[in-house]
Amino acid sequence: MKPAGLLPWVPNLITLARFLAVPGLVYFVLLGQTAAAFWIFVAAGVSDALDGLIAKRWHCVTRLGTFLDPLADKVLLVASYVTLGMQDYIPLWLVILVVSRDLMIIGGAVLYHQLTDDLKPRPLMISKVNTAMQILLVAVILAQPGLGIALPTVIDSLLIWATGLTTLLSGAAYVITWGGAAMRSENRE
Repeated sequence: MKPAGLLPWVPNLITLARFLAVPGLVYFVLLGQTAAAFWIFVAAGVSDALDGLIAKRWHCVTRLGTFLDPLADKVLLVASYVTLGMQDYIPLWLVILVVSRDLMIIGGAVLYHQLTDDLKPRPLMISKVNTAMQILLVAVILAQPGLGIALPTVIDSLLIWATGLTTLLSGAAYVITWGGAAMRSENRE
């Protein structure tokens, strides 16, 4: 049974707040105020967990929310990676890889929807692992100067390479999964 009133829209409003956090995060990273950027990033992460919890617990999942939530995550992460790359916190190759993967996924989703008229966003397991790696890397990169945490450079290097690897695997998995489904759809016609 779906709840009435404003409650069904609460998760979507929380998701919209995550979109609004992006300019603040970018602003503070560009100013070198990484502590503020870190806490905005953490708040955005908490909001992601909260909107999902509310949506599932009180049966407030909306079709709009199934598209807005992953889009908000992509906007937050792409903005984080581009900004951190501009400030030389992360390597350019990783920025290009992360942005290219997300553009490919969004473009692939649009194309898939045009071909099949049946887009239901369902993240693949490797995509969930990749998103977790991307989030962890941003949090670690911001926490070091922002909170004064000193980690060995090998940790940063391992996180960067693991994020790069899972980004490649995730992008390839989407191409194979959606490409195969689109070809099967074309063959049925």
